[in-house]
Amino acid sequence: MNAEKLAKLQQQVRIGGKGTPRRKVKKVTKTNSGDDRKLQAALQSLKVQPIPGIEEVNMFRDDGKVIHLSHPRIQAAANANTFAIHGRAVEKDLTELVPGILNQLGPDSLASLRKLAEAYQAAQGGAGAEGEDEDDEIPDLVEGFEKTDIKEEAKEEVKAE
Repeated sequence: MNAEKLAKLQQQVRIGGKGTPRRKVKKVTKTNSGDDRKLQAALQSLKVQPIPGIEEVNMFRDDGKVIHLSHPRIQAAANANTFAIHGRAVEKDLTELVPGILNQLGPDSLASLRKLAEAYQAAQGGAGAEGEDEDDEIPDLVEGFEKTDIKEEAKEEVKAE
């Protein structure tokens, strides 16, 4: 090989100065820790305190979706009205979380839930829904509860005498 060609190849490959190993590709590692450090520094300046014992966080969106975080890490600064919620977020439909989140729903969310229920009933068809209503009917009472209580009290008085 020619010495000039060899020197030219060495200059193209070498990344650092004299004595550094030869590499063809410089690996660039991106770290997002800079943003996290800035965030943590800002939270520390607000003097946030951790809030233990919260198992889940649900954030309701206008389009009927719910941002669900299970076992989040929550920090709060009451004097600055600031809350920081850290965790893995999953976007779910409102219908997926319905039994467990009924007590968390506000008036807007309840309205969207009613719309979803009406759409579901319309999709099922009117005939199937009517058949279910007939099975769930409660028979009328023949006697009132008060009359039964009075009769039981009268029997107890007769036995006591």
